[in-house]
Amino acid sequence: MTAPASQTRVALQVLAIVGGVAAGLWVLHRLASVVLVLILAGLFAYVVAPLVQLAGRPFPFAGGSRRLSRAAAIALVYVLIASVAGGGAALLLPSASDQINDMVARAPAYGASIVRWEHAWSRSYERLRIPSELRRSIDQSTHAAGQSAVESVRGSLLALVGALSYLPWLMLIPILAFFLLKDAATLRRTFIRALPHDGQLRGHRLFEELNATLAAYTRAQLLACVLVGSLCGVGFAILGIPYPLVLGVLAGVLEFIPLVGPLVLAALAATIGALHAPMLALWAVVFLGILRVVEDYVIYPRLIRQGIQLHPLAVILAVLAGAELAGVAGMFLAVPTAAIASVVYRHWVGWRIDDDLGEETGAAPGARRIAGVGADST
Repeated sequence: MTAPASQTRVALQVLAIVGGVAAGLWVLHRLASVVLVLILAGLFAYVVAPLVQLAGRPFPFAGGSRRLSRAAAIALVYVLIASVAGGGAALLLPSASDQINDMVARAPAYGASIVRWEHAWSRSYERLRIPSELRRSIDQSTHAAGQSAVESVRGSLLALVGALSYLPWLMLIPILAFFLLKDAATLRRTFIRALPHDGQLRGHRLFEELNATLAAYTRAQLLACVLVGSLCGVGFAILGIPYPLVLGVLAGVLEFIPLVGPLVLAALAATIGALHAPMLALWAVVFLGILRVVEDYVIYPRLIRQGIQLHPLAVILAVLAGAELAGVAGMFLAVPTAAIASVVYRHWVGWRIDDDLGEETGAAPGARRIAGVGADST
């Protein structure tokens, strides 16, 4: 094959890849709600999959061995999860409601405290004899920051109210997860068999590693959320920070959002603590700082192990890109999306190496096993 022909083939391949990616992104944008529900259903399926496997194990019965069908095992796990969730809600909801009602009742007092802080700050820097131009600039910057904070809070509340319209969609998550748990293996085999013969082994290895990566991320993230939420609730209660239950639940929910979630929690806990006693804000920041170090460098690496191989810089860039593209949902999905892209890229590089070696040696494409690929399915 001549050099111009080879270059033309490469250029056409690049154009085809770019066109396919662009078309895929356009379709994902148009079907954003459906895609988000499917992703959440998949993550939920990964969470309950170990319980389904446990429920589907053989058990002794009438001198023999019986096994629940896949559908019956999934239904049993759903009933257990609903029972635990209902019991937890019945136990915690009264206290959480009391704390939320107290927060609402104290809102005017909190507002008055913030106004007093502003007046005290104004008097303090008036005594410093700061030039009038500099004081005017500080006042304008402070006012702009306050307006920005108010608009941010207002936008968050409107987004939360708007998210309630998606509640019927969220009810589809356990239903879709049921079918994924029941028929995922069959669907995967069907898809792999539809591939060309030379690509079936590659497709199988890619699905295996994608499955292991997503399972590791989802389960580690869920355990981290439960652990952080529990530790924050207990820690805030010991330190005397108001509303420990509400803040603990919020800490668990915000743990799903990398980088941004912990920062929002720290700001909120410090503000609530400072409104009651200035030292509580310091204790809240110190406690959350220690917890963050222990969580990020001791606990979470052991939870996730080698399931996801992403550099911290890649995580930061993925979260920032997700926030720009899709807001909170984008930040939530940024890390697993980056992990999937990393896995696909590693396999694609391995396939190119296999093809090049195959052309040089005359071996069949895909004959060489890619190092580190082919993790067992979980």
